[in-house]
Amino acid sequence: MTASAACSEAAPPTALRGVSLASLGVFLVCWALCWLNAYVVNDDLPNACADLRQQSFPPERACASADGTLSGANAGWVEVLFFASLVVFVLFASMTLALAALRRK
Repeated sequence: MTASAACSEAAPPTALRGVSLASLGVFLVCWALCWLNAYVVNDDLPNACADLRQQSFPPERACASADGTLSGANAGWVEVLFFASLVVFVLFASMTLALAALRRK
């Protein structure tokens, strides 16, 4: 068997795989932005805040004031993009795996 024949028998990249990998990339970029905001930009926030609010998924450190406003929180669009890309990745990756399992039968 030649190398070109072996390459033609391999499964070609599909649109499902492409969307899955693109959404994984967006998820990782959003996670990195949230982590940088929580642990680099707001590094000394615990020393200056009386009511510190922390969450681990997505990473966030925010200081709550008496009137309910938060300072140092992640941008809303970053969190929406974070969760949306995670959902898209899980859905498209599971569809890709299901199709691959069906093709092998």
